[in-house]
Amino acid sequence: MQQDSLGNPVTVARGSTLRALNEFVEGYLAYETRAESIVAAADADPDCCLANVYAGFLWMFLEAPDAALRAAKYLAAAERAAAGATRREQLNTALLAAWAADDIPETLRVCERLGEEFPRDLIAVKTHQYFEFNRGNSPQMLRAALRVLPSNSDVAYMHGMLAFAYEQCHLLDEAERATRTALSLRRKEPWAQHALAHVMLTRGRIDEGALFLEGMQDTWVGLNSFMITHLWWHLALFYLSQGRNDAVLEAYDRHCWGVAKNYSQDQIGAVSLLARMEVTGIDVGERWQDLGSHLAARAHDTVQPFLTMQYVYGLARAGRVEAEELVESVHQRAANACPFVREVWRDVALPACEGLYAHARGDFDGAWRHLGTAMPRMIEAGGSHAQRDLFELLMLDAAIKSERLVAAQQMLELRRGTDPDGVPVNSALRDIYEKLGLTDLAEQCAVRAALTRSRHS
Repeated sequence: MQQDSLGNPVTVARGSTLRALNEFVEGYLAYETRAESIVAAADADPDCCLANVYAGFLWMFLEAPDAALRAAKYLAAAERAAAGATRREQLNTALLAAWAADDIPETLRVCERLGEEFPRDLIAVKTHQYFEFNRGNSPQMLRAALRVLPSNSDVAYMHGMLAFAYEQCHLLDEAERATRTALSLRRKEPWAQHALAHVMLTRGRIDEGALFLEGMQDTWVGLNSFMITHLWWHLALFYLSQGRNDAVLEAYDRHCWGVAKNYSQDQIGAVSLLARMEVTGIDVGERWQDLGSHLAARAHDTVQPFLTMQYVYGLARAGRVEAEELVESVHQRAANACPFVREVWRDVALPACEGLYAHARGDFDGAWRHLGTAMPRMIEAGGSHAQRDLFELLMLDAAIKSERLVAAQQMLELRRGTDPDGVPVNSALRDIYEKLGLTDLAEQCAVRAALTRSRHS
């Protein structure tokens, strides 16, 4: 029997299909576009169970209402071929079937079995982490990685997966060690680079983070749209803190928006970065309108709460009528969701969407009220710490613009604890302290912001 590049047995008759399987395995773990060749391979070899499973996975990662429909052809082929396949391939077929049916509890159960029985199946482990990430369960992301680490210590991607899980659990020392291990095994390991950027952002190592990512740009070749835009998104966050507004705009225009304008992750990255620029005081011109024209197709997209919340904000800032339609769709989802996801839609996504819609339309009292309801449980909606920080920033902006000065001062000083010299946080604090009559503190903030700007002018 043939083996894939990780040593897992595969049922395959054609050499070209085996090559495509390996391209998918390596490309999936490395966030490279070569993973996409599996679709053509599955079309050419409908009798290969795993090739069709992986093609189905790729379509499910579209993260759109029609993803399961697009994956159906490949699921059917995989199920027809499963009788003659290995148990690992059969379990992967069951994983695709559960995912396509939106049966997340069963999907998680199959991921558990795959991790237990086949620890070198890193596609299954990575996918398991994806599902846990989408529901904010970072300890289970970590457990999924640690369980298979002894069988994969030679694989750089394993340490990248471990690093991000540690970081999401706030275990930052462990996360940094794992990233260093990953990068020592393979410098071009974008997920490990990404995890280290998270660590540096969380610890306020802003200049170091910017230099690190800039120094890794030569490895950002062959990456899929999510990974390339997301690495640039992280670099743009460092630039924002440094007060390099022109560099942020350039990063958005040249790298963060425009790679795959119809893809979910590219869209939410653009929403998030535009919103951050605006609350910092950067004029983003007509960029919302361009983004909104691509978000319009999301008017009834409630596939994932974390995505939907950002679609709502982007549509509302673009002045699109689809924003109101999407809020209504969230109301319907919250009322009719299955028990496994009902609470997150009802108690988190719905008030968050109402708050985001209010903020985008200038109703800052409404934004403060609705976002305040959602924020304590926002982790349940998924996303990373850095991504969910968008909602905290918008709530902070609502506090400032509704003249809740005490709340704004408290929130800003907590932010300054992890970004002591940041231009946006110190500039906002200067204004708040001036309004509170604390002029000496306002001057200190102004000096810190000016010194940071001078370092990067």
